Amino acid sequence: MKQQRHRFKILALILFGMFFLLAAYGGYSVLTYGNRWFSSKWNPRVRSQKETVIAGDILDVNGVTLATTVDGERVYQENEAIRRAVVHLVGDNQGQVSNGVETFQTSYLYGFQTSLPEMIASLFKGETRRGDNVTLTVDSKLCAAIVDSFNSYEKTAGKNGAAVVMNYKSGAVLALTSLPSFDPQNITEDTLNDAGQPFWNRVTQSVYAPGSSFKVITTEAALTGIDDILNLDILCTGGLDVDGHAIRDWGNAIHGNLTLKQAFTKSCNNAFALMALDMGDEKLRQTAESFGFNDNFLFRDLVVENSVYPTTNRSNFEIAWSGAGQSAIVASPMHMCMVAASIANGGVMMEPRLLQSVDSYGGINRMKFSSKVYRNALSSEDADIIKGFMRAVVTSGTGSRAAVEGLTICGKTGSAESSMNGESVTHGWFIGFIDSEDMPYAVAVLVESVNDGDGGGSTAAPIAGDIFRYIKTMQTANAATSTDLP
Repeated sequence: MKQQRHRFKILALILFGMFFLLAAYGGYSVLTYGNRWFSSKWNPRVRSQKETVIAGDILDVNGVTLATTVDGERVYQENEAIRRAVVHLVGDNQGQVSNGVETFQTSYLYGFQTSLPEMIASLFKGETRRGDNVTLTVDSKLCAAIVDSFNSYEKTAGKNGAAVVMNYKSGAVLALTSLPSFDPQNITEDTLNDAGQPFWNRVTQSVYAPGSSFKVITTEAALTGIDDILNLDILCTGGLDVDGHAIRDWGNAIHGNLTLKQAFTKSCNNAFALMALDMGDEKLRQTAESFGFNDNFLFRDLVVENSVYPTTNRSNFEIAWSGAGQSAIVASPMHMCMVAASIANGGVMMEPRLLQSVDSYGGINRMKFSSKVYRNALSSEDADIIKGFMRAVVTSGTGSRAAVEGLTICGKTGSAESSMNGESVTHGWFIGFIDSEDMPYAVAVLVESVNDGDGGGSTAAPIAGDIFRYIKTMQTANAATSTDLP
């Protein structure tokens, strides 16, 4: 009998422990995934609330209304160029865009955060309840200017792509634009059947081979994994053979002996493949993971597809090719912007944030912008070294078209080999930043399926240059009125 009671006690303790773990996991899940579950279009509570509450407005950082409700109908910014440029971050009333502000911030826009006294006050006044107004960190005019920039160059006009701009000190997202776009005021059958996938947010949902933009990460791995790498020469013969596969450079170039900085500036595939083989796959993977690869991105304001550093099929060729940002490595433009931002910010990677503030219809503030460190990606000493390398890319390397007079621009171009619809394609990348206390902005620009002979330097870098010029112009104008960009 005594032994039986002892067993019951043990069983009770086990059951209590399981219940405690279940409750703890439930609380964690609600805090972590709650907004994602809540904003689902299948949530019956949300569907019911939408029938009785007037949705709040969505505004940009300058007070430009991006979405509002008129006579019960959701309408978007009257300027078609702007509403097309911001449609992937704002969303649409049909829910075609996944995780736009219209859906992801449902709890604010449809008044789920309204207090009981506010509800009672509205009831006594006989007013229809209104949701909260959401102000974003985004400059909608910059988003439209990015679309204009894509269309102004012969090499990028009509191309699909993505661009994102963020404050590398605070994490505030200043621009988020995906192409092709569509008009949320006029979604036609042609739009619905467009093979170009206009509803897809390429900044946050699409992942691509980062190509040579990944060499920022390979460089950090070499700085910490290869003794005295800054004083070593790396020999580029122009045709490295690994397991019967040739790794070649752009135009079959032969660079000869290179320092790490020269290899980075010339974007030498041979040199980075050799360094990857020397360090080994584990070191390169660990460094990639220090920048957020293979992590589950759970940001407060944005849903971002996870970036991947592969852990299977790791032959010597795949490891070597990974050093150049190929193999099965994939990342989103949002994440690659964060990578550039961490270099600019002394190794500290900030969480990207989209909400500037949330205020009730009656003027009660629900939330204000707050920064959060996502992770410490690398040491400040290594960040400074890589910053110098990225500066050389713009002053004397492949990123010269991103240069802007009067600004210290640092960057890295990339030409990533990939496939789309069974065909081999090349995507053009530029990631970089303004090295400035007054203009702390990082960018990532991605141009899909560039023409033969083109790469990130000739396609993405000019668009990045236009973004930097816009920021410089706005900062100068704002200085005259004592206002600041976010």
